Amino acid sequence: MKPKVTMIAWNQNDNYVVTAVNNHLLKVWNSCTGQLLHDLVGHADEVFVLETHPFDSRIMLSAGHDGNIFIWDITKGTKTKHYFNMIEGQGHGAVFDCKFSPDGQHFACTDSHGHLLIFGFGCSRPYEKIPDQMFFHTDYRPLIRDSNNYVLDEQTQQAPHLMPPPFLVDVDGNPHPTKYQRLVPGRENCADEHLIPQLGYVATSDGEVVEQVIGQQTVDQDEQGLEPSILDDMIRQLQLQQDQRTGADQESASSGPQNGEGTPRRG
Repeated sequence: MKPKVTMIAWNQNDNYVVTAVNNHLLKVWNSCTGQLLHDLVGHADEVFVLETHPFDSRIMLSAGHDGNIFIWDITKGTKTKHYFNMIEGQGHGAVFDCKFSPDGQHFACTDSHGHLLIFGFGCSRPYEKIPDQMFFHTDYRPLIRDSNNYVLDEQTQQAPHLMPPPFLVDVDGNPHPTKYQRLVPGRENCADEHLIPQLGYVATSDGEVVEQVIGQQTVDQDEQGLEPSILDDMIRQLQLQQDQRTGADQESASSGPQNGEGTPRRG
């Protein structure tokens, strides 16, 4: 096997450089002299996560596709803590990313099965207030590109960042109760009737029809005389204003200066 470096990280005070190699070893180097100080042994697959402790220059976290999470003392070349991400009935879950909290007392990891793992000191009670499965109903909705190559939501034909805040659903797409919907930024102060999503049937790419959360209101509802969503009205107004500004800029650019002075604005 030809050794290849898969990840590199400096420690907190820049005295050490840690490299992850595709032979599953981590190597600790002196950043000034380039001298190899330690080989860190423990991983059984490639490592793509190296995270530096925010203020302790001795501590480095590593995680990889083997499901192992290590906390190392890189000055001594020793393991401080180890966690193996075993998922019941499915084997281990590859760890894709890790980050320390600003105070260095916690770190969070995400794995290949969509789990968020939170480690640290203190009590787990605050995390018990939220459901085990949390997804946005827009997570797997298809996107398209318009004539300007801008990304649009296929169903609503709107730019994703201009759409109303999404709903929280479980892994099967079933919406959570209204008390959880208020956890979504932008829905904190919504009335209960605006926190109940509308369900509909959507055809998947392989032709299967499944029930999914569609959104707050649809165009068909507006045509039937039902009360429109406040959020959707705001989105439409923002889109209209943006279209008007874009049209004005393009008109100004197309006219341009006629006497050769200056440069026309780009639309």
